[in-house]
Amino acid sequence: MNKPIKIGIIGGSGLDDSQIIESRAEKVVNTHFGNPSDVLIEGKIAGVDCVLLARHGRNHSIMPSNVNYRANIWALKELGCTHLIVSTATGSLQENIRPGDIVIPDNFIDRTTKRAQTFYDGNELLVGVCHIPMEPAFCSRSREVLIETAKELGIPVHERGTVVTIEGPRFSSKAESKMFRQWGADLVNMTLVPEVVLAKEAGLCYVAIAMATDYDCWRDCGENVNVADVLATFKKNITKVTELITSAIPRMAAIDWTSTIDDLKSTVNSSIMLPHSN
Repeated sequence: MNKPIKIGIIGGSGLDDSQIIESRAEKVVNTHFGNPSDVLIEGKIAGVDCVLLARHGRNHSIMPSNVNYRANIWALKELGCTHLIVSTATGSLQENIRPGDIVIPDNFIDRTTKRAQTFYDGNELLVGVCHIPMEPAFCSRSREVLIETAKELGIPVHERGTVVTIEGPRFSSKAESKMFRQWGADLVNMTLVPEVVLAKEAGLCYVAIAMATDYDCWRDCGENVNVADVLATFKKNITKVTELITSAIPRMAAIDWTSTIDDLKSTVNSSIMLPHSN
């Protein structure tokens, strides 16, 4: 018999509506790393235990660099989550990834500068230094479930993509945008890092659903990225993301994740260097 799983959902811009969860109950969680972005909403989707958290707060009042990523991930872990499905708005760096398209990323490039990327920072809760490997960056099995679910639903999906995470909250300059393209990146956003890193360090199966909302500013034709267009595109296409998440969750619950979760825990444990005693 499969061990039960619990799925955390981190909603980005436009996906923080608790109505997707049944039997909702608000849970206030305080962590060793501070307070998460908002209260956590516990409940069920298709009979599967889930927890929803608004990354920027339900009023979208927290800018990307001020999100307490460590508290968010730790709170979800404390509530027993085994998996994380997150949504993220992104700018497209490739002509074939059009605004409104869904991408299931498989890699990232970190261009942030201010964010804590580990739980093992010398605090009294966790001893040692964790050199977590980030290949694969995302849970491969979870990615497969999302891709197959999208295909079954008839939702066009790009099956892989590299995301550049910038510090924000400003958008890229044209020179930066063109440089990211030269690096082979497909998307640019402001929140994937350190979330993906911390999730792996916490031993959680992490997967992202990225929606392209614009072409950033690398193109020599067309309008440059702006907040109004980003929000309009996300609102127009958010039903695809919601449908994908709610349809994938029961499929994920039907899978035996024991070996995947055990392997993740083993990876974390083997990545911790403990201090030497004199």
